[in-house]
Amino acid sequence: MRRNYDGGYMNVNLTFKKVVDQYVTRLQHEESNFKKLYISSVLQYVDEHEELVNGIQEDELAIHKESINVLLSDLFPAALTLNEIKAATIPFSDILFNKTERLKNIFKDAGEDFKLLIMTDNSFDTFRMSCGVILNQLYGKSIDLGRPILIKIPDANGVNRTYRVAYNADFVDIELNDERYRLSEKDIKNLLRSPDDEELWKKGFPKGSYTFNGFGIVNFTDVTMDAAISDLKTVLLDSTNSKKDQTEKMESIFRNIFNLENLRVGFTSYDNYDKTFESVGYHDSESFLLADSHEKHCDNALCAHSYQLLIEEFEPLVITDVEDYGAKIQNKFLTDNLLKNDIKSAIFYPITKSKKLIGILEIVSKKKFALNSFNVIKIDSIAGYIKAALIRTEQEYENSVKALIQTECTSIHSSVQWKFEREARRILKARARNSQSESFKDVKFEDVHPLYGQIDIVGSSDARNEAIKFDLLNQLDKVCEIFAFAKAYEKLPIYDQISYRVLEYRKELESGSIDANSERDIIKLLTEEINPVMEHLMQLSPKIVEMVGDYQLEIDESSGVIYKTRNDYDNTVQAINESLSACIDRRQLEAQEIFPHFFERFKTDGVEHNIYVGSSVAVDQEFNVVYLYNLRLWQLQTMIEMENKFYSVQENLPTVIEAASMILVFDNTLSIRYRIDEKRFDVDGAYNARYEVIKKRIDKANIKGTDERITQKGKIAIVYTNKETEREYMRYISFLQYNNLLGKEIEHLELEDVQGVVGLKALRVNVLYDVKVASGTLTYEDLVKELHL
Repeated sequence: MRRNYDGGYMNVNLTFKKVVDQYVTRLQHEESNFKKLYISSVLQYVDEHEELVNGIQEDELAIHKESINVLLSDLFPAALTLNEIKAATIPFSDILFNKTERLKNIFKDAGEDFKLLIMTDNSFDTFRMSCGVILNQLYGKSIDLGRPILIKIPDANGVNRTYRVAYNADFVDIELNDERYRLSEKDIKNLLRSPDDEELWKKGFPKGSYTFNGFGIVNFTDVTMDAAISDLKTVLLDSTNSKKDQTEKMESIFRNIFNLENLRVGFTSYDNYDKTFESVGYHDSESFLLADSHEKHCDNALCAHSYQLLIEEFEPLVITDVEDYGAKIQNKFLTDNLLKNDIKSAIFYPITKSKKLIGILEIVSKKKFALNSFNVIKIDSIAGYIKAALIRTEQEYENSVKALIQTECTSIHSSVQWKFEREARRILKARARNSQSESFKDVKFEDVHPLYGQIDIVGSSDARNEAIKFDLLNQLDKVCEIFAFAKAYEKLPIYDQISYRVLEYRKELESGSIDANSERDIIKLLTEEINPVMEHLMQLSPKIVEMVGDYQLEIDESSGVIYKTRNDYDNTVQAINESLSACIDRRQLEAQEIFPHFFERFKTDGVEHNIYVGSSVAVDQEFNVVYLYNLRLWQLQTMIEMENKFYSVQENLPTVIEAASMILVFDNTLSIRYRIDEKRFDVDGAYNARYEVIKKRIDKANIKGTDERITQKGKIAIVYTNKETEREYMRYISFLQYNNLLGKEIEHLELEDVQGVVGLKALRVNVLYDVKVASGTLTYEDLVKELHL
């Protein structure tokens, strides 16, 4: 595109040729094959989008958005898009494109009416900046003629934030349009002697004299805080290094704001989990609410009136006369603390984030009526800055909590995150009081109802062994054939000896199943004795060259063994597990809407899952047994859907395998504990261990009096202990049969005893495939509605 700036400014041609040239240079010098492949693919992409080099019009930016994004991916890495405040721009204009996500979010928060003004056509500063780039690039002068560019952008809270704009012209090439306009050293010196002489500069750089080819990059840096607010932020955010002079400077800021002498400032943080007030970081920061204490429950720090204002309504508490206020209330914890410090008037200003109290800003005076309702208006004017600083403190603290949980506990399900955060907060508080020995304790949830289910691959161990056996037999056959040809050309006894051993191993494989010792011995023979000889055999004849070449193409380079059938099986299992995991993960999000619960799943040869639900998991909600019934129904429907998914996903996979599903219904509640030493959840107590025993053994259990396993392909087995549970699940099964989700064959079975666990029973029902549940036309809500749950 061509654009003339008002008053004789330069022409602009938006092109990305300089980036492309850099890629070409990098390709010539790059040693890494991986990087070469990447650079070549980018250059190939450029060849398909010639406009990137030839030039793009301003009104074509949206059309070429994707191609620009691909080309500039190195300059705008996706990993930093939420961190960097950055965009590409038509040189020396306000037209931005390829903005980072963080910059987009900033503009989004600014609102639709916000208009960015960095470079304006009638700005001498913009013109002089372009002249500086010309002097640097075309005339070799290392100078910066631009002045600092500061802009204000409102954030989501409506607070104007100030950003310093840095302009990068590295990807701009400058073209002198006419030699008449080339500057001499004398001309340049005259210009530099008079940097503010606009007429002289425009005479030196007349209209149309230069063309800018390329694009610019603008970086934004947040420099919102002025000196005074920065000091306040430092005290709030960096309380570990709080010093007396910093505190005095902060108080000086507020004294100027309020025009009051002897005014003091403090801050008390609030823990929403424990409903306690805490001094910031348990260090030397002032807290007039707590006086000499480090921590107090809000009931022991506030009276009824102050509690209502600060905790419930998030409204400022203004006490113009502390003595008079204390005479009117019953709970005098607050006023006693204030009078103890000779405080006669005070303002307690609640700081909130997302409708949650994060702390109280305290402004106090030794004079009655010095602080009053009119002063609060002044706090309102700076509250946004205070809030920004405090939110950063809160975020850092939250990050510390999450880091501690991640270090001690690894990944935690969101439903129980709250309890781990409470434990982490307890430790951080203790360590702040120099109790460095404090460590994470086991986290326990009592009286939860367990739900367990699994969909398992039938005969997975045998199938995997057969796949290994097939591959080894295939490889031994190829070896036998190659050595048979080799003996015809070179009669060496070693060939007979190797062929004999190969045939012996082959007989052993054909006569029975493979074991670990046999597999190890065969692989050792192939990799240590046979494969190294192949290079020599290829010298005997062209036919052997062809045979050995085909052989080497089939073996795995790293192991030296053919793994095709085994890989096909493993790839099938992996693809199925991924599909099943995605299915239950998606459905689990719906189940959380029934009632919040702990959920975990594991991928083995199939997918199994645990659910624990009860009031101890979601303490802010009242638990009712109807939620348990709903989850049981949800689980049965989900298992049917996973059975359908198991077979439908195999259509394009190399191996066909079978599945068997099971649900274990445990009627009693139990306790689970997160064991810090093992970094996992487990049932708690000897009695509850019975549940784990059943889980681990039940899928291998036989029907009583037979050798038939309870889990069978094409069927779902529901294991239980009492008649009431049987009647409950018969209602579910009947309805699902009515909707053609389950078959008519229902078996009522008794199971053999499992390590002292007696009396187990099971319902077993066949699954109907390719029905409405697979296509999603029958929803969970349909089932709930029909069964009146």
